[in-house]
Amino acid sequence: MIGVAIGQFIPTVPQTLSKFEYANVSIPVAILIWLMIYPMMLKIDFSSIVEATKKPRGLIVTCSVNWLIKPFTMYLIAAFFFKFLFQSILPVDLADEYLAGAILLGAAPCTAMVFVWSHLTKGDPSYTLIQVAVNDLILLIAFTPIVAFLLGVSDVFVPYDTLFLSVVLFVVTPLVAAALTRRWIVKSRGIGYFDNVFLKKFDTTTVVGLLLTLVIIFTFQGDVMLNNPLHVILIAIPLILQTFLIFYIAYGWAKKWRLPHCVAAPAAMIGASNFFELAVAVAIVLFGLQSGATLVTVVGVLVEVPLMLTLVKIANKTKSQFPKE
Repeated sequence: MIGVAIGQFIPTVPQTLSKFEYANVSIPVAILIWLMIYPMMLKIDFSSIVEATKKPRGLIVTCSVNWLIKPFTMYLIAAFFFKFLFQSILPVDLADEYLAGAILLGAAPCTAMVFVWSHLTKGDPSYTLIQVAVNDLILLIAFTPIVAFLLGVSDVFVPYDTLFLSVVLFVVTPLVAAALTRRWIVKSRGIGYFDNVFLKKFDTTTVVGLLLTLVIIFTFQGDVMLNNPLHVILIAIPLILQTFLIFYIAYGWAKKWRLPHCVAAPAAMIGASNFFELAVAVAIVLFGLQSGATLVTVVGVLVEVPLMLTLVKIANKTKSQFPKE
């Protein structure tokens, strides 16, 4: 609630921060996400990436759940709630807009924050990088036709500047920076110093960055919560159910295939979380800034971090159920 309070009582803070935005990506949030991702990238031993590509099962789980299951379960769950269960509360036009926003979220699996969730579940950083990279390649091809099919429209606009900027900011840049840092430290001080001393300097960076990100998000979106409390709750219900459903489908599948936990947890997290920058940008272009579709994508931002932290806790508590790595 700190973020909401800042947004309400010190409105100059969100007004100032909102000026620092490019291609629908908030630069302050991008910096914090970068700081969260960088420590994980430091742990990537690039020789292990080749080995990761020889283990396709984790990739099969991730890609199948993200692109063959998630968009369609989101459509069914959202349609059930917005068009049927809540029909006495929501006007038909507004229910259609809410459904459209949910579809956009369902067709945009996460890119950046997966590295954070993987780090918090002690996921394999090299394999997570491969999972994210493959997922981003599929996103370039599959997002438009899936959204067009489920929305029943043919002129879906994909803001490629948002898409490419996010990939460069959250994958390429921290990866290159971490690779150069790792090479320099190992060469000058040795791998023992790097593993036992240097990496430990970043132990709290991810948690602090995550908390600050959460505060900024709620600072930006406090008005949404206060002005539309009932609708925020109505929207959040199907989004929460979808998140848990997708997580357990992927996590259960990985468990059945006896994948190690360091692969299973990130595989489940990618599908459970969303590429909300992309979803928000497309919603604004297709339906307008004040539309119900855009409101749904914003609520998706609000509920995602608390939800994903809950899933991180579940994943960590059930680690013993997976084969030892």
